[in-house]
Amino acid sequence: MKFRTAKYSLGQIVKHRKYPFRGVIFDIDPTFANTEEWWLSIPEDVRPTKEQPFYHLFAENAETEYIAYVSEQNLLPDESGKPVRHPQIPEMFERTRDGAYRMRLRGLN
Repeated sequence: MKFRTAKYSLGQIVKHRKYPFRGVIFDIDPTFANTEEWWLSIPEDVRPTKEQPFYHLFAENAETEYIAYVSEQNLLPDESGKPVRHPQIPEMFERTRDGAYRMRLRGLN
């Protein structure tokens, strides 16, 4: 199996190409690493290939916050400059002056 280099990085804000949600990347799988049931629940005509990076997002839409798992082909950079309101973000990230999210250093008290 050939691995591709991830296009996006931890802490980056991205948005879904087709659906109205955005989020902060907190983990990256080099290829699909979810359940077959989840995979098959995606309509076949829009089902992404498994041989690409998949991203775990602290996500939000107009109504709520949640965790999303999204293929690289379905993401775009979010250039709105707006913070993401997901409540788990402060556990892993700090927001920099320029609006980016940087991983918190752990165990350096």
